[in-house]
Amino acid sequence: MNATSNLAEQLAEFPYPGIPTTGDGTAAVVHVEIRATEAAAAYPITPSTQMGVGYQQAHANGWTNLWGQPIGWLELESEHSSASAAEGYALAGGRVTNFTSAQGLILMKEVLYTSAGKHLPMVLHVASRAITSQSLNVHAGHDDVMGVADTGWGILFAKNVQDAADLSLIARRVSEETMTPFIVSQDGFLTSHTIENFLAPEDDLIRDYLGDPREKIRKLFDPEHPLQIGVVQNQDSYMAGRIAQRVFYDQVPGKLQEAMDEYHRLTGRRYEPVEAYRMEDAEYAIMAMGSTAETAMAAVDHIRTLGIRVGAVNLTSFRPFPGARLVEVLKKVRAISVIERCDMPLQVDNPLTAELEAAFAKAMMGVEGYPEIDRIPMVHSGTGGLGSRDVTAGHMVAVARNMVAGGKRYFTLGIDHSTALAVESEPDVRPEGSFSIRGHSVGGYGSVTTNKVIATMLGDIFGFPVQAAPKYGSEKKGLPTNTYLTTTTGGKIMTHSELQQVEFVPLMDPNTWNMGNPLVGLQAGGAVFQHTDAGTPEALWASIPAWAKYFMLEHGIRFYGVDTIAIAREACQSDASLIQRFQGVVLLGAFLRITPFKDAAGMSDEELFARVREPLEKYFGKRGRKVVDDNLNAVKQGYGRVMEVPRAVMEATPAEERERGRAEWEKKGKDVNAFFI
Repeated sequence: MNATSNLAEQLAEFPYPGIPTTGDGTAAVVHVEIRATEAAAAYPITPSTQMGVGYQQAHANGWTNLWGQPIGWLELESEHSSASAAEGYALAGGRVTNFTSAQGLILMKEVLYTSAGKHLPMVLHVASRAITSQSLNVHAGHDDVMGVADTGWGILFAKNVQDAADLSLIARRVSEETMTPFIVSQDGFLTSHTIENFLAPEDDLIRDYLGDPREKIRKLFDPEHPLQIGVVQNQDSYMAGRIAQRVFYDQVPGKLQEAMDEYHRLTGRRYEPVEAYRMEDAEYAIMAMGSTAETAMAAVDHIRTLGIRVGAVNLTSFRPFPGARLVEVLKKVRAISVIERCDMPLQVDNPLTAELEAAFAKAMMGVEGYPEIDRIPMVHSGTGGLGSRDVTAGHMVAVARNMVAGGKRYFTLGIDHSTALAVESEPDVRPEGSFSIRGHSVGGYGSVTTNKVIATMLGDIFGFPVQAAPKYGSEKKGLPTNTYLTTTTGGKIMTHSELQQVEFVPLMDPNTWNMGNPLVGLQAGGAVFQHTDAGTPEALWASIPAWAKYFMLEHGIRFYGVDTIAIAREACQSDASLIQRFQGVVLLGAFLRITPFKDAAGMSDEELFARVREPLEKYFGKRGRKVVDDNLNAVKQGYGRVMEVPRAVMEATPAEERERGRAEWEKKGKDVNAFFI
């Protein structure tokens, strides 16, 4: 029985255990919102754009929500206008959503205040992205959400794809019960574009949990019952009206807990405003929001083997801020390290750190509702992951050691700076039985889509837990790029970082040998695949540098190749403009031949290709049956024509070339992200 089926069986005691599938954070949000809402108003901005695209496509296809109402779609001329349109829709009693990121969220800020002040229930999805500061960056950062944390909206952070789906529903329910708008944030690209297994909420769950919007949402704009709202107020009334809003906000913490409890009762998936991992006996704690928190959880077990009793804390609810609960969870530790995807040097501390310190100060003052304490743990404040800078398990080890040593109170991760913590090594914290791929390609070769197809195939066909993430970049087309994928026979993949240990390295451009070191982290007994025009195994082996030969021989690496360009030209009969991207599809066939998954599943070739057609339909079906047929042919050709360099050919390498390769390898750079080394 596969892992996804086992998970579904474990949850069978609950009414709505979820539908096992694979997808990214964007797909998870679209799945929920096209079923739950009546309309969306949005303006495209990376990396939230695909959420709006998915919603708009459903609208264009005549999609109706779960209450039989055709969903509506508005694309305005700016994010400010989209927020205003969503405000108007909510005023008219509609269930509405919106999607944005970075500057788009900041541009909305004026409208966010008024939507909150009018107590309009709605959910805004944010693919959190670094704000343009000294330069533009389209990758993950939390400074956009921190920039609107004072607007009166609830704010929940998703740490993975499953959270993105489930928190969409939880936020919606709380929003409508308290008349408080909510933001659901997921890390841009790191969650929004990372494919993982998740349990998609069933239609009946959404119906039962949320209810019919026409029955749940009050019409404030109703010609039959006219009402003034958003009026001008002077000294005699403005403050009274502002403070009177607290009656709404006072309900939010309790209603949030109730919504999370009810969601657990229905689905078996437990959410809390504060999620603690191995904190029962912890002397030290690492705290974060979003995907960083899950990476910390993955590292904790390893750090404990080093003799450091550390735990991890994930903050799901930033607004309302669960100060008393955080103090209860953290009051016994010696020190806490808070890692944040933002840096605000003129504040007393970065936002999450400052709020945690304030919570401990209130507890120390004996404020009602807070635990009694007689000391405050040392709080270390860290900045990591700005613009999707990698945050790894090795960084978490460094953070723990910094606390034990009473080291830097403010630190950074992953850069060359006086505040940075040094990483001594990168531990392998993947689940037992994991198989990881780091692909080296060129932007525009179709490798990103191929990575998605492989992930979907591993999750949906073979039933394995999977995580697949490309290294997106605004300048990547025509330049070197990487894709990452991990699957496992059991356990949960929790790290959200570039892979340090891999079993398979495909090279779609032979020039990769001259631009870096693609063999870094390749485990003994692993495999390398290379696009090549060499016609024989001997010619392929002769074409690679001596240092690569040395490494492969020393570590028992298997080496394969095929001419992906020739196959792409032969297979792509429907649209010549797709030939370059077909090279990535050829890799899919080679992957199926080289890796053990097909044989382990006991599938025949016929059964395999019948199932492979399913993800190809998912990604290419909109282009027509002929394109899908061509893609499947490319897969079959890659599968059938890939050649392996026999061990005897590899072992025949002259001793002097091996020795030269050893010397070159020792001088070779060991940073896989450093090109031209």
